[in-house]
Amino acid sequence: MNLQLTGHHLEITPAIRSYVTSKLERITRHFDHVIDVNVILSVNKLEQKIEANVHVPGGDIFCECKEQDMYAAIDVLMDKLDRQIIKHKEKAIEHRQTGATRNRVTD
Repeated sequence: MNLQLTGHHLEITPAIRSYVTSKLERITRHFDHVIDVNVILSVNKLEQKIEANVHVPGGDIFCECKEQDMYAAIDVLMDKLDRQIIKHKEKAIEHRQTGATRNRVTD
């Protein structure tokens, strides 16, 4: 998994970098075929915004979150991203299973 962290009007500290990578481990635990993750952290006056674009086989998954605190925004974003990853994985498994039964020839 390739991780790219970008800060917009924000310097990425080692603490933030380690916090994001530790939270992303949960996503790779649920779905280990993650190719790329692009995370953009930005600050606008009193609003902390985080965006994540995850490239997985079969498409891209995008999430964004705005909170008052950057760490709270990271937590909420990772919860959203985790739900979307699980949904993507279930769709892929369901598609694989129904495709096999649909294409089977009955005698």
